[in-house]
Amino acid sequence: MKPAITNKTGLSLLVLLFVFFGERAYGQGAEMNAYQFGDGLIFSGKSGYTLNIRGYVQPAMDTRFYSGDSLDGYRTRFRIRRARLRLNGDALDGRIDYRLQLDLSGNSEDGDQANAYLLDAWVRYSFNKNLRLTIGQKYTPTDNREMMMGSHTLQLVERSKITSAFASIREFGLYLDGTYRIAGGAYLKPSIAVTNGDGPNVFQRDRGGLKFGGRLDFLPLGTFTNFGQYRQADLVRELTPKLVVGAVYSYNQGMSSRRGRESGAILYLDKDGKELLPDYTKFGVDFMFKFRGFSMIGEWVRTQATVPSDITTRVRNDGTTSNTFEVDGKQDVENYVKGRMMLGSGFNLQAGYIFRSHWSIDARYVKLNADTHSFLNNGTFYNRPEYYTIGICKYMGRNYGFKVQGDLTYVKVKPGSNDIYGNPYSGDRELIFGLITTFAF
Repeated sequence: MKPAITNKTGLSLLVLLFVFFGERAYGQGAEMNAYQFGDGLIFSGKSGYTLNIRGYVQPAMDTRFYSGDSLDGYRTRFRIRRARLRLNGDALDGRIDYRLQLDLSGNSEDGDQANAYLLDAWVRYSFNKNLRLTIGQKYTPTDNREMMMGSHTLQLVERSKITSAFASIREFGLYLDGTYRIAGGAYLKPSIAVTNGDGPNVFQRDRGGLKFGGRLDFLPLGTFTNFGQYRQADLVRELTPKLVVGAVYSYNQGMSSRRGRESGAILYLDKDGKELLPDYTKFGVDFMFKFRGFSMIGEWVRTQATVPSDITTRVRNDGTTSNTFEVDGKQDVENYVKGRMMLGSGFNLQAGYIFRSHWSIDARYVKLNADTHSFLNNGTFYNRPEYYTIGICKYMGRNYGFKVQGDLTYVKVKPGSNDIYGNPYSGDRELIFGLITTFAF
């Protein structure tokens, strides 16, 4: 019998890795040559390598008002939203670099798995200044643009519902990324990804086939300042307009979860008892614009599924099986399977402005359009088609080292929904207040 790999064991191993890297750096004569609040410690060695250790913590609270037309019921939650520790390094004059990132809070948004401590673990080789190959676990370029941006740089307290509904967030696989300058100072940034299609690293059996996808970004006005393409607010106040427009596509062969985050969560069998899973297609377009403190992000995502006609059996959560696929009082395998997946489309538009005093005001609108048969119609977790958010943030300095932000979201609720406890919901709206503090070293 194989020994179980627990979260506690995995966390201990990861901490030992940090100790090992630190000891190696010290033993090879590494010296700390830079430190900036929020950007971490930077070490370098005589053999031509650098090492960056950084992290941040985000205490947070949120209150959801959910009961009846008068909104007299509420629930308040306090938690450490994120507690990240990250190690970056490079060697061979920058031709090889790597990243190891942990979330010690146990509240990671990565995957549907609880306590997903390991976030990033990858090694990248640069063939030249234009082309790089990465192997390991990282965010996937086949998600919406918001997922390419660091959690500590978000304009609002949480990511949009587009991410919640459709993003797979992190995956394990191969990634090929390019950067090419073309006429007039514009850039093309293509990315290709071949991954497991089941979210973070799978310790048990990996179900289904591979996921193939890619992204193409076009920057007509040149590159952003200080990695601004991967940070939401325009804290550097771009002196000239910056724009990136992207298109994305992915095809997941044999998906065993709602959106490709967790292997083996939802399983089906054919008449011979062999696993047979639906395929999942996702595509979309997005953009980001920045200029002198103003920033805007727009995203549109669409998902579809193809259900094999040979599915005869479903596997329940407890491991037992059933041959019933009842939808609207009749046996309907295809629409039953689709009803357990995140199918439909969504649109997110958000914008904000940072004043020279480092106060910002931000707003966001999200619209979800569920297919007739989709988990987006689930009364407890979704069935809420529109979200209106306004927020305010104070940045304590010129980077993301310390900030305090709060926002208020108005949610439209469709009939047939439930409250957070699964009880029938009589109201047609909810209010969510969020508050979060970010402290980075």
